[in-house]
Amino acid sequence: MSVTRGYAGDLRKGSYIVIDGEPCEVLDVSKSKPGKHGAAKVRIEARGIFDGSRRSKIYPADAMIEIPIVDKKSAQVINVYGDNVQLMDLETYDTFELPKPSDSDITSKLQPGVEVEYWESMGKRKIVRVRGGG
Repeated sequence: MSVTRGYAGDLRKGSYIVIDGEPCEVLDVSKSKPGKHGAAKVRIEARGIFDGSRRSKIYPADAMIEIPIVDKKSAQVINVYGDNVQLMDLETYDTFELPKPSDSDITSKLQPGVEVEYWESMGKRKIVRVRGGG
């Protein structure tokens, strides 16, 4: 699994966290002060990178959390058919298929020869944006 570990109190907006086994981007972090008998708490609002669903979790500030390693890579579109896009990684030359993104701005620019950026984390992949052409 491509994760590292860190403290919940160190998270900032825009960083990443694993919640319920899903890599998520942190949307908001709010901290409460420590009480007379308790430790400071951190409330994290996040959105799943791959599924888009919102998640909320409360941790003690000194709790160890999992942080996904998100690889941002480039690929070239080989073919577009149905709801799938066939891609070739521009570093390893591996070919693979991904579902079309739900964003119509990206989908409208997908055609053979176009370069895209895709993210890979915890065994999942997603097309994020079109880099050139289109």
